This record gives sequence, C-alpha cells and structure tokens, in this order.
Amino acid sequence: MDEFVMVYTTAGSDEEAETIAAALVEEKLAACVNILGPIVSIYRWHGEVEQAREIVLLAKTRSALFEKICEKVKSLHSYDTPCIVAYPVAAGFAPYLDWIREETA
Repeated sequence: MDEFVMVYTTAGSDEEAETIAAALVEEKLAACVNILGPIVSIYRWHGEVEQAREIVLLAKTRSALFEKICEKVKSLHSYDTPCIVAYPVAAGFAPYLDWIREETA
C-alpha cells in the first residue's frame, strides 16, 4: 500500500484551489482532487497568531509523484510556504486503487 498517498494542501481561494486541482489531474499527477471548504485555519506565522479562511485539497495519487506534485503546487500557489503533505493509504478498495494507478501512469 505504500504506493498510494493522499496529498493534503490548502489554498487561499476557491479559484486557486480549482486551478491547482485541475492542473494536477490534467497533468496526471493525481487521479482525483477533492476540494473542501471553506475552513478556518488558526496558525502562528512570523511570531504572530493568524486566522484565515482557506480551501482544502485532497489529491489521490501515488507516492512516486509527490515531488512533482510539490513543484506544481508551489508554481501555482500564492503562499510563500504552502502546506503540502502526503498521508500514506493503509488500505483501499482494489479496483479504486487500480484506477488511481492507471490515471497517474
């Protein structure tokens, strides 16, 4: 199962989220990207506690594509330091995982 990951990132607007999601799918870096939100994020940035409205993206992909996904997200993102993290898929419905593999080949 270490072949598959869910990549979590956030965006500052609906438009930015849709641009990133479309690029990841069009370039076969992700089989699917879910866009969730809005959410409220509270975080520390440059010594200050901040609060912002953000949009969550969850990309279904293969771990081998993580570095390429990072580069693509960074190139389209408005943040200096976007959150881009991958969570391993511990188990999954075999036909669905086959679909992810095919769509990201």
